[in-house]
Amino acid sequence: MNQLQRGLVWLSRIHRCRGFGIQSPTDYAFVRYVVNEHWPYYVYESWSGDDWLTRKLGMLYFRLANWRQPVTMQTDRYQTYWQAGCRKTRFLDAVNQVELARVDVDDREGYESLVSQCDERSVVVVEGIWRNWDRWHEMERDVRCGTTFDLYYCGIIFYDFKRFKNNYQINF
Repeated sequence: MNQLQRGLVWLSRIHRCRGFGIQSPTDYAFVRYVVNEHWPYYVYESWSGDDWLTRKLGMLYFRLANWRQPVTMQTDRYQTYWQAGCRKTRFLDAVNQVELARVDVDDREGYESLVSQCDERSVVVVEGIWRNWDRWHEMERDVRCGTTFDLYYCGIIFYDFKRFKNNYQINF
């Protein structure tokens, strides 16, 4: 993705940055203080060699792990970022209960196996939603999913049904 295309994506979502229009205090706090947090954390300097998208997503995954503090996670290629956010997290090949996980938008089997292990505290990040919008919208409408956040480069799904189901589009 070139800089012009990134700029156009950012401009098209400019009215959806920093939690504008979100009425739920919980969702607003999540967007404001986890997704769009701009404070320079101590580990950001060590990731300067990564390409821009890997670094951008990695910083988000760091903040998600820092916010969620998962005890166990499935082994993942972004393990360095997750581990920096929560040092106590153990990475296993298979987990019984999903606390925080990442899956690619095109990995139907992986997504279905994750959803079967989710409860009201689970958070799943779906990477690459811009490559397959139809699949992402299918996930948004899934009755097993609660609140969703469309960040263009990835989507975040909550499975908490105590909250009203919303689909937010965020400028990330």
